Amino acid sequence: MTGLVLNLAAAVLILEGMFVAGAFAFIIGSIMDTLDGRYSRMSGKGTQFGAFLDSTLDRIEEGVVLGAVCWHFADDGNAAVAAACLLVVLGSLMVSYTRARAEALGVECKVGIATRPVRVVILSAGLMFADGELISDFDLLPAAIWVMVALTAFTVLQRVWHVRGKLRAIDAEA
Repeated sequence: MTGLVLNLAAAVLILEGMFVAGAFAFIIGSIMDTLDGRYSRMSGKGTQFGAFLDSTLDRIEEGVVLGAVCWHFADDGNAAVAAACLLVVLGSLMVSYTRARAEALGVECKVGIATRPVRVVILSAGLMFADGELISDFDLLPAAIWVMVALTAFTVLQRVWHVRGKLRAIDAEA
């Protein structure tokens, strides 16, 4: 729940134009998200519902922060990057969905380059160097969004191709 609160705070900070503070809240919230599942498993306190809730909240958190970024670009009149933010949200959801669906079919599917940690690093860098806040006249956020569009789309294709191959092999054995 700490990750959720911190990512909601990150979204508010982004909406207020406080990108560096938003980046820190996002980074810390994302780290907390990574640690909570590991702690639960290591301590033996993990449950199936806890794992389900953790994954669900992760998607909400990423969507809320990207939604705030989308709002920022829409407010600035940058419709292309605002639309790209929506594509990143869709791509991120599809990266997670393809893994979940593959695993429901009995196929391990951790392949792909735009896993959540990679997306967190790219978005964090974009937020840290957004809108000239740290370095005058330097805005990395639009580039980070476009990179995430490309990488999430590529990762979804990687996962689809991977699952196709694994299921074909299973069908051939049967």
